[in-house]
Amino acid sequence: MEPPHDVSPLVDGDAAVIEESLDRPEAFAELYDRYAPAIHRYATRRLGAGAADDITADTFLAAFRSRARYDTGRASARPWLYGIAANLIGRHRRSEVRGLRALARTGVDPVAHSWVDEADDRLTAQAAHAPLAGALAGLAAGDRHVLLLVAWADLSYAEVAEALDIPIGTVRSRLSRARRKVRAAVGPDPHSTHDAPEAATHG
Repeated sequence: MEPPHDVSPLVDGDAAVIEESLDRPEAFAELYDRYAPAIHRYATRRLGAGAADDITADTFLAAFRSRARYDTGRASARPWLYGIAANLIGRHRRSEVRGLRALARTGVDPVAHSWVDEADDRLTAQAAHAPLAGALAGLAAGDRHVLLLVAWADLSYAEVAEALDIPIGTVRSRLSRARRKVRAAVGPDPHSTHDAPEAATHG
């Protein structure tokens, strides 16, 4: 069974790795090894396997190119990387919404089968749920980003705020609005969009 978080505890700290990579670019590969599988899974859930490879590669290419501007006061690069991935996924908004609407309409869509790992039976059963797909398709892009970063990437409110470069109050309001719409479609307590503890930290 997988551990509750996608990433193992940091050995040296992401900030230290990024700082080292300024002099030794090859050191950045350590960051890729730590986070690429999680970013790939998240991109797959959002857009399907076909786009996940490109999203993952482009995320780390963008991160590498901008690493000199990384705030080394932030030990974990996880929110930063998810923020880059979310921005890239946002460019595929029409494809994502089209896939969700197809699932909502027919109950069957190829993207849905690649959203999650086969081992994640609980989330597979809930993500491949037509009313939920319809509700997700109907969300504003910003609301959908916040909801799925919490539900599928397991980011805390503070991490989502950092990832999307928005105030934490905006995270709360977008999440509340998104959950209201999802609950109206699928009923109370949809576990596939579960609450993340606001004070949760990852490291």
